[in-house]
Amino acid sequence: MNLIIIKYNAGNIESVNNALQRLGVSAEITGDHEKIKAADKVIFPGVGEASTTMAFLKKEGLDQLIPSLTQPVLGICLGLQLMCSYSEEGDTACLGIFDEQVRRFQPKAGMEFVTKVPHMGWNTITDLKSALFDESLNEQFVYFVHSYYATVGEHTAAVGNYINPFSAALQKDNFYATQFHPEKSGPIGAKILENFLKI
Repeated sequence: MNLIIIKYNAGNIESVNNALQRLGVSAEITGDHEKIKAADKVIFPGVGEASTTMAFLKKEGLDQLIPSLTQPVLGICLGLQLMCSYSEEGDTACLGIFDEQVRRFQPKAGMEFVTKVPHMGWNTITDLKSALFDESLNEQFVYFVHSYYATVGEHTAAVGNYINPFSAALQKDNFYATQFHPEKSGPIGAKILENFLKI
């Protein structure tokens, strides 16, 4: 399998690559447009800030390339957020693959020390609706680190709940994305990555 991890100015790329290696899968990390277009599958990971990252994607032409891809694409964490239409982080217009918008978690009054932002740690996923998941993964725990979340909408493929319900995963056509980090989610995350590789 020709698997590409998109290289750009966002962290977490090596941990995704390491998780794939644990599954016995080799991936190339590159920002080369022709290699990305020729790949069997593409992973778009990321940890970072939306506006500066979108500026980098535009400078490299990746803002046009990524939405045009026709093979299975998996966005992770910031990758999911950048695949949405808009992010409150830096008042940022994003790639527009998914219609959902990205908003900052707002703890309810008096709950700031109970529901801290960022949402960090293990939480369950429910309402699974994608080839990324099977029934055995419903209500399983996966690992999150995020201050912003995608709203629940037409393309929601899994729901998480922290302060309010949010899209833990999204899917539209050949585009898949998880807000949580499958590469940091133990055997459950490994199963989700395996499911993506089988699509």
